[in-house]
Amino acid sequence: MATLAVNPRPFAGRPANSFETPAAVARDKMHVDGNFADVDDATIMLELRAGNMAAFDFLLAKYRKPIIHFMFRMVHNQAVAEELAQEVFLRVYRSRETYRAEARFSTWLYRIATNLGVNRARDTKQERSVSTVYLDEADSETGTTPDLADSSLGAESAMLRRERMDAIRDIVLSLPERQRMAVLMHKYEEMGYREIGDVLKLSESATKSLLFRAYQTLREKLKDFV
Repeated sequence: MATLAVNPRPFAGRPANSFETPAAVARDKMHVDGNFADVDDATIMLELRAGNMAAFDFLLAKYRKPIIHFMFRMVHNQAVAEELAQEVFLRVYRSRETYRAEARFSTWLYRIATNLGVNRARDTKQERSVSTVYLDEADSETGTTPDLADSSLGAESAMLRRERMDAIRDIVLSLPERQRMAVLMHKYEEMGYREIGDVLKLSESATKSLLFRAYQTLREKLKDFV
């Protein structure tokens, strides 16, 4: 009877009938060459918890710019935004030992950022310039504008434009804190209802209701400027 010869080397060190999943292959590659590109953020954070500092460098490089952008929308001051973003990542690092992958890493990260922004708003009244939240202007990265009003000036004068901008600023400032934060995350970070709810610790339906009330308020008060 013929005998089939099998080279044992490719299977050395593996249990019988074991095959690596794509996720397992990505983790192996991460450990071998430090490539985190194909690994989810929560796993990378767990690597940091295990002492792999390259994991922190990767998360910092990936999220630093978006977090600075988010903080700038809140404080409208580049230096302060960068300072707050630095504090966000400092807290991420300090929390590495207690981190639990119970929610998306980005949700956890934006919750830290939101709490810092809210605390600063309470501590310094100057953060009231969060307003200039630019709900009337195109986002610098996405190029999109909220559907509150037509951003085209047409034949409108600069004075009318300024009046409209001032009205938007004042109205956004008057929004309740959670509504203001939800609008920022929804319009400028393009976060979904569930993720915003996770950040604000609200149910998805409560988040939809919160945003509905916020946009209703903005549209009602801005109807004379549309």
